[in-house]
Amino acid sequence: MVFSFTSAQLDAWLAAFMYPFVRLLGMMMSAPIFSNRGMPVRVRLVAGLGIAVAVLPAAPPMPDIAPGSGIGLLILGQQVFIGAAIGFTIRLVFAAVDVAGSFIGMQMGLSFALFFDPNSGGQSAVLADFMSMVAALLFLSLDGHLVLVELMVRSFEWLPVGAGLNGQGWSFIPRAGAAVFATGFLLSLPMLAVLLVTNIAMGVLTRASPQLNLFAIGFPVTMLTGFFALVLLMGNLGPVLHNLFERSFDAVPVLLEALTPVGSQGSGP
Repeated sequence: MVFSFTSAQLDAWLAAFMYPFVRLLGMMMSAPIFSNRGMPVRVRLVAGLGIAVAVLPAAPPMPDIAPGSGIGLLILGQQVFIGAAIGFTIRLVFAAVDVAGSFIGMQMGLSFALFFDPNSGGQSAVLADFMSMVAALLFLSLDGHLVLVELMVRSFEWLPVGAGLNGQGWSFIPRAGAAVFATGFLLSLPMLAVLLVTNIAMGVLTRASPQLNLFAIGFPVTMLTGFFALVLLMGNLGPVLHNLFERSFDAVPVLLEALTPVGSQGSGP
């Protein structure tokens, strides 16, 4: 038995697979866990291929445009940016956690303790890496990676392939990124308050007893107080991060609605 197919059928099959696959790869380039540099590129490609094959039956019909044509290449580029924007929206929570860890480490006197971070490819504060690892474990325990895949599947309904993009919608990403420093500061505020009180107490003690060596006593006291307060903070960090993850998941439909062209916003989330 001989199977035959036309070039139009081949283009339709490629379009039905390539457009979701490219959007998934864009998400995996920027999303937490998936974009970890410890994961080889081949593993990411295979994972994206497997997820694309799994979600293909649930995806809406793709436009009948050949991926190799000029318009098809433009659509492929749009899908990369859409997937990267979705992953970046979720990654903002981890960026806020890194900022909080940097603030706390600086006040504890651990700003000189640096460690190679495989996520950023450079050096970062040890305490920031620790808090980022805690956030990643909590993200996995809450099935955040599965929720992210679900959001990716539903994104084809909220912002269909080939519907075009609203250029003004990209302003949503810098507005959301501006909240990273505010969120990181609020996460570190309890620790900063404890360390501030400790530093004030050490200053009063040094003023009352000048013979005490502030550099020999203040540094260990500040570090021990910071670690003790950090242990107490860990018990309350989980619900806060859970809330931040849920807010980041809720921000994805808002982002896609902002990117939807004006004439098609009636079919948004």
